[in-house]
Amino acid sequence: MDLLTRIKGPRDLDRLSLGELDRLAEEIRAFLVDAVSKTGGHLGPNLGVVELTIALHRVFESPRDKVLWDTGHQAYVHKLLTGRQDFSRLKSKGGLSGYPSRAESDHDVIENSHASGVLGWADGMAKANEVLKKDDHVVAVIGDGALTGGMAWEALNNIAAAKDRPLVIVVNDNERSYAPTIGGLANHLATLRTTDGYERFLARGKDLLERTPVVGRPLYDTLHGAKKGLKDFIAPQGMFEDLGLKYVGPIDGHDIEALESALQRAKRFGGPVIVHCLTEKGRGYTPALEDEADRFHAVGKIHPDTGLPISTSGLDWTSVFGEEMVKLGEEREDIVAITAAMLQPVGLGKFEAAFPDRIYDVGIAEQHGAVSAAGLATGGLHPVFAVYATFLNRAFDQVLMDVALHKCGVTFVLDRAGITGTDGASHNGMWDMSILQCVPGLRIAAPRDADQVRAQLREAVAVDDAPTVVRFSKGAVGPAVKAVGRVGGMDVLREPKTDARPDVLLVSVGALAPMCLEIADLLDAQGISSTVVDPRWVKPVDEALAPLAERHRVVVTVEDNSRAGGVGSAVAQALRDAGVDVPLRDFGIPPVFLDHASRGEVMAEIGLTAPDIARQVTGLVAKLDGRFESRAAEPARD
Repeated sequence: MDLLTRIKGPRDLDRLSLGELDRLAEEIRAFLVDAVSKTGGHLGPNLGVVELTIALHRVFESPRDKVLWDTGHQAYVHKLLTGRQDFSRLKSKGGLSGYPSRAESDHDVIENSHASGVLGWADGMAKANEVLKKDDHVVAVIGDGALTGGMAWEALNNIAAAKDRPLVIVVNDNERSYAPTIGGLANHLATLRTTDGYERFLARGKDLLERTPVVGRPLYDTLHGAKKGLKDFIAPQGMFEDLGLKYVGPIDGHDIEALESALQRAKRFGGPVIVHCLTEKGRGYTPALEDEADRFHAVGKIHPDTGLPISTSGLDWTSVFGEEMVKLGEEREDIVAITAAMLQPVGLGKFEAAFPDRIYDVGIAEQHGAVSAAGLATGGLHPVFAVYATFLNRAFDQVLMDVALHKCGVTFVLDRAGITGTDGASHNGMWDMSILQCVPGLRIAAPRDADQVRAQLREAVAVDDAPTVVRFSKGAVGPAVKAVGRVGGMDVLREPKTDARPDVLLVSVGALAPMCLEIADLLDAQGISSTVVDPRWVKPVDEALAPLAERHRVVVTVEDNSRAGGVGSAVAQALRDAGVDVPLRDFGIPPVFLDHASRGEVMAEIGLTAPDIARQVTGLVAKLDGRFESRAAEPARD
């Protein structure tokens, strides 16, 4: 690692020869495999952009020039070249974020790790440079997978409107997002990859024609004037140029010299330019290249030599869903599935294998996926749209106005709901139960264990006149939490050990059921009796909850969602509407962006643990006891 340790900032790259740059690229790949195998993280995407990142930092002067990364999971090399080479606690509390982070470096601009937004950022920053008469350069790096997102094309439409506003768009084309990129754009880029470039053809033609007496130059001018038709014939990059965008490429994304030449030309152009770079996800690491599913897009801790996981965590929520989907598909021909470029991560791989004609990958286009689901439902099918909870935020308008308004039977399955931890602020699934509370007719299920995932998924797809949502956590599923009774549609997980009026009704949401049972044990040790119920369906609030709450002195809700507008708020409103005047305390995630750390560390930091909650509930009950005692001690008044 002799060369890498000498890189303290981007300008240190300027002193290296081309041969040394190639050696540096090898050192970076070796470093990434060694470091990420110990911590887990996004390995494949970063192995693919080593030379591209080196070239970017050689040609542009970050942080004066703004290098913007779409999604940001491919920014590890960028971190290494900007002075951040301690990867020992990558994605852990106190260590480097797995994405760009403004708190870490002035070289990082965008922290939002949702795809397809970088071109909007770049458009705005280029406009700001124009207004402020600044000569900084703006460079946006976007993957071909992210170009399947509608936001990218909305931005391109605006970028192309100003032909003299400098902006460099680098398309990092590795034919993949998580899995292979699909759709019309993917086919177009594939054509560009496999066709000799127009500029090369035209240059050779120019040399030949200019040596031809009399007719040579006029004929060249005619051909050049008809370049749209010629380009469509030689290399169909006309799609970009029809928008008013200069196109350079395709460029070998692992040839530093060629990359620098292309980027220098784009830098000098003075208007919007697309530089199309062909890269190989997982380059230089055989286990990644042999992983056809996603080229080691993201890995846990692995053996660096083999790429095999060091340990397995047992059955996980996603796998439970995926297996049940196959069973449903066998039972019902109307069940179809939708994914937004994340077939394997959301557990639909087995469904695709079993029913290849009944699954639709819409690309990184959650909005389109939701509207398409409404169309599928209206056409007589029951679509199941599996998506990370944090990514459904993007499709709220479509869930509201297309699916719910039209009473379409669509099931949204939200993976990674609640605190996910290590991927940081934009990947926590902590908003879904808040933003969906206001959608008329929509129903939300929060399963507490694997058995309930199976059962509630079946209940959800049985609804054909309204949208349903099934949300579950990331990682391993704990043991089954058995019910000891049923009130209305709610499962009773624990009954009070007294015949007197119980003190606390604990409303447990989803995967937090084991924690709520632990809270009840801690309260019991303090002489505080409690009932623990799992509503199962948290929207709408079960009609049996209000009368049950009235039989307790205090109601406590516990959820892994934002407290702002979450289940606790919905329960409080339901109690008010029913005229039940019982104190309620809601525990959940505060309305803040959470730094990356393990799930347990994040929950401890925000006080969402059994001891923290039990302590506060004990204090609340003690205050009630004190109030009742003081009232009893007051003399009677005439």
